[in-house]
Amino acid sequence: MTMKRALQVILGISGFGLIFSGVLTYHELFGQTALTCPAPGAPGTVFGYPACVYGFFMYLLITATAITGLLSNREPVTSGTGVPQARANPTPR
Repeated sequence: MTMKRALQVILGISGFGLIFSGVLTYHELFGQTALTCPAPGAPGTVFGYPACVYGFFMYLLITATAITGLLSNREPVTSGTGVPQARANPTPR
């Protein structure tokens, strides 16, 4: 599997997770259940917010990282064996 294909798969999975957790977050924060949300520190909350809020931001970060990787034009440097090697940066003189 190439790096580009792996990033496409990651983008697809994270896009689904972003939508799913976004819907859950919306219903928890702005739906009818928002009026009856438990107090901060109650079971089912993390620092006063439902866990789906943190999942939304996690998937947002993963989605943004995958998009950034797909948009970059960098190709990994290989040694001919297919194993990525570190780039040698010449030191300025």
